[in-house]
Amino acid sequence: MPSLGEMLSVATNIFWAYSWVAAAALMMLFRWMANDIFPEHAKAFVSSVFSRFFGHFFNRLFDKLMTIVVDEKYGITRNQIYDAAEIYLRTKINPGAKRLKAEKSTKQSNIKLSMVKDEAVVDFYEGFELKWQFVLVHTEGDRARLQPEKRYFEVTFEKINKETVVKEYLPFVLAKAKEIKENEKAVKLYTRDCPYDDDDEGGNGSGDWGCINLDHPVTFDKLAMDPNVKRAIIEDLDRFLRRKDYYKKVGKAWKRGYLLYGPPGTGKSSLIAAMANYLKFDVYDLELSSLHSNSDLRRILLCNNNKSIIVMEDINCSVQMQDRDREGDGDSDGDKLTLSGLLNFIDGLWSTCGDERIFIFTTNHKEKLDPALLRPGRMDMHIHMGYCTPEGFDILALNYLGINDHPRLFPEIKGLVREVEITPAEIAERLMRNENVDPALEGVLDLLKRKKDEQGQSLGGE
Repeated sequence: MPSLGEMLSVATNIFWAYSWVAAAALMMLFRWMANDIFPEHAKAFVSSVFSRFFGHFFNRLFDKLMTIVVDEKYGITRNQIYDAAEIYLRTKINPGAKRLKAEKSTKQSNIKLSMVKDEAVVDFYEGFELKWQFVLVHTEGDRARLQPEKRYFEVTFEKINKETVVKEYLPFVLAKAKEIKENEKAVKLYTRDCPYDDDDEGGNGSGDWGCINLDHPVTFDKLAMDPNVKRAIIEDLDRFLRRKDYYKKVGKAWKRGYLLYGPPGTGKSSLIAAMANYLKFDVYDLELSSLHSNSDLRRILLCNNNKSIIVMEDINCSVQMQDRDREGDGDSDGDKLTLSGLLNFIDGLWSTCGDERIFIFTTNHKEKLDPALLRPGRMDMHIHMGYCTPEGFDILALNYLGINDHPRLFPEIKGLVREVEITPAEIAERLMRNENVDPALEGVLDLLKRKKDEQGQSLGGE
């Protein structure tokens, strides 16, 4: 006589066989009815929905699916895959979702929607389907004090796609999340002893820098400078970004130096902001006058993040440093801030403590700088920020007045711009005085004529 266990096993097999036959018969009946009842344009949609439902049923029935769990934590650190999935899945949320979570901080301009507990998102990759589900579990007992909630994602797919999911799909999610994060990133402006700390990444942990959002709206398109110079700067920046492996191969730190020089008002600070917005790099405004020693300088360098622009404005007058010829002569003041210390900061061993960094010096008087600061490897590209040109005026007129020509006034203005030394800032200030085109341009023309007379008298007096 068969045992109870054997009888249950036989009954189970009969039940599953009956379920399979019944489901198959139901599917055939449904397809027959669909052919006669549903209009032609609706058949494809209904068949797709029906097949997907029963396909999932059969996958579960024959154990064809598998699930990968993506925990929020990896040991005591955060799981990069979890963070990437959280960012990536925001772009895949079903418009018909019934419940979502909305978030926005004071530093963010847009509202971010994300999944809530038990919400599911369906994604497709290389022709197969993946189902993500967000799971939140409230822990109990002693563990609740340390971790009151446990969060993780479950991603379910057919077993035959396991290798593709692990080797291709998950790296794809990581890459897409990085791209999304960089596009959403707010550029930060760091300064020492700043009372604010607006850093989304949690700050640099040193306390030496505070930051706010750099909300400067300038882009390269809006800069009133020579188009050829702008193009050269953009090409240089692009080349720098893509040459990480090249820098490593030739044995150089992955950094780049720029010297911006020219009269005040020629757009040096605006160019720095445009570079930061283009690269999505944070800006560190370093006042050398706030440092007392080379040790301070080295400590500050170690507190900077990668993907950053370190700016030292008015380098020729920001601090009085010891001359290199007098360093090491037994000065009793000890570890002062010296030119050698600054050079080592830019191009020595300490400059290798970080990747993807840009150093920018600005000065109104390039001739006053020590030649050691100017050589390639320290300041690789020297950019002259000169007076306004006719091409620069075209950009200013488009920015401030929304025009690209004026038959009566443009020719005379551009002729004077070629003759007169006038900064883009001076023209911009005059254009802002009136929103009407003709009065604004006439104001610029009057300014140029007056400048021409003053500069002519100055030359005559010499």
